[in-house]
Amino acid sequence: MTNCEIEPANAQIIVCLPASPFLPPAITEELLNLELSEEFPVGSPSSSNNPSVTMDNSLSPSHTLIQILGHDHKGLLYDIMRTLKDYNVQICYDQFYSSQDGRCEIDLFVMQMDGKKIIDQSKQRALYSHLRMELLHPLQVTVVSRGPDMELLVANPIELSGKGCPLVFYDITLALKMLQIRIFVAEIGRHVISDREWEVYRFLLCDDFKLCASQNKIIEGVTKMLLGWE
Repeated sequence: MTNCEIEPANAQIIVCLPASPFLPPAITEELLNLELSEEFPVGSPSSSNNPSVTMDNSLSPSHTLIQILGHDHKGLLYDIMRTLKDYNVQICYDQFYSSQDGRCEIDLFVMQMDGKKIIDQSKQRALYSHLRMELLHPLQVTVVSRGPDMELLVANPIELSGKGCPLVFYDITLALKMLQIRIFVAEIGRHVISDREWEVYRFLLCDDFKLCASQNKIIEGVTKMLLGWE
């Protein structure tokens, strides 16, 4: 018979264990701060200006005109259509223009599912806020400390239908590969942050990542890959 003693794991070991399905409060707060920020993400093109979203009900007898000005990024139209779908708004006519420096102008003639214009001001404000956030922060990217290690977090919103954004995992791993950063543990989970459901990608980085890139360099590289910015 063999006897052994069992001792509680110390703090250094606990923080290295695989993450639970629940996001720690510090990480939730970090992602929420990114969502509420008015600053452009690290890696934004130098030509970026403040995005603009306006709505006008006077130019069409049966449609609301939504005009969007901002910087183009990979998945922009997908993000806009996902947002309109979540608010039960359908696009009847649209026009898209993108300049060589990446600026884009989008005109959308829309109506609600009942065939009426968007008259309700509370719905206008909510839709305006949501569309502007998609221009400023289509997804959240940050690096946080996890004991002696570092963890990369990427969060993108989920449609009401339950669908997430495609190719996110591929783009993240490709960006880390290009930075020559190895991944120790990776996991994907869905969490509710600020009354929105997010798909959160968590990557525990190998402890030699500091030899390859700084935290800001990691955030910049992953953000540029995800948004298609050169």
